[in-house]
Amino acid sequence: MTIATVGLLHPGAMGVTAGAAVREPVRVVWASGGRSRETRARAAGAGFEDLGTLEAVTAASDAVLSVCPPHGALALAETVAATGFDGLYVDANAVSPATALEIAAAAAAGGARFVDGGIVGPPAIRPGTTRLYLSGDAAAEVAPLFEDSALEAIDLDAKAGAASALKMCYAGFTKGSAALLLSLRAAASAYGVEDGLLGEWARSQPGLEKRSVRAAATAAPKAWRFAGEMEEIASTLEAAGLPDGFHRAAAEAYVRLAGFRGEPEGVAVEEVVAALLKPADGA
Repeated sequence: MTIATVGLLHPGAMGVTAGAAVREPVRVVWASGGRSRETRARAAGAGFEDLGTLEAVTAASDAVLSVCPPHGALALAETVAATGFDGLYVDANAVSPATALEIAAAAAAGGARFVDGGIVGPPAIRPGTTRLYLSGDAAAEVAPLFEDSALEAIDLDAKAGAASALKMCYAGFTKGSAALLLSLRAAASAYGVEDGLLGEWARSQPGLEKRSVRAAATAAPKAWRFAGEMEEIASTLEAAGLPDGFHRAAAEAYVRLAGFRGEPEGVAVEEVVAALLKPADGA
């Protein structure tokens, strides 16, 4: 199948870089209808062609790329299917393998073929930082779209669900451990031993204080999205016969930080500690 046009469904902070990584001469289109001023500015800055409506995008596209918050991934696939889209549906969202297969079924209901994807790394601005793992029968058709770009596409040569499984296992540590670290620092604050803990970290775990500061600065503004991702990771573990409580708790921690949505990176760790402790204080 020749892919001449890719429809980018959500040009958010990550999605806009994924769309920008699609190599020329492939055309990238999107729909501005109902989108925010910030999203419109991102898409315009990346040079995407605005077709106005989702229906126009799916009619023009050979493949669509979905990069959105995990809690909206299935509903988005169902909405796209309702337009009758019958090209390649590439889902690059942070969802469990089971959810990925639900999305595959939704896409197939409209006649589309499905490619499972999982993005590891920050927004793809510099080469070597970000990977798009792909799985499913049509993965090999998608990988060349990103050749020699800032987004390295890796075909796992596996069934749909494998890319999502890899993403869940990776993020389960990176984002799960950030939630754990911040929660423990908050607990130390609640018990009046934060300074003592920081002193012990300096002696026996050098770098951990800096890591907690970095976790607060970068994770808090995205916590509203990470909460759903933690639930998907928990479901992934549960389906593998493993305990899921680690990430159910991490999801709750991120829910408590949802008020930082929209803040620029750089949230102070002291603010994050206070937000984590707020429900425990009965506020």
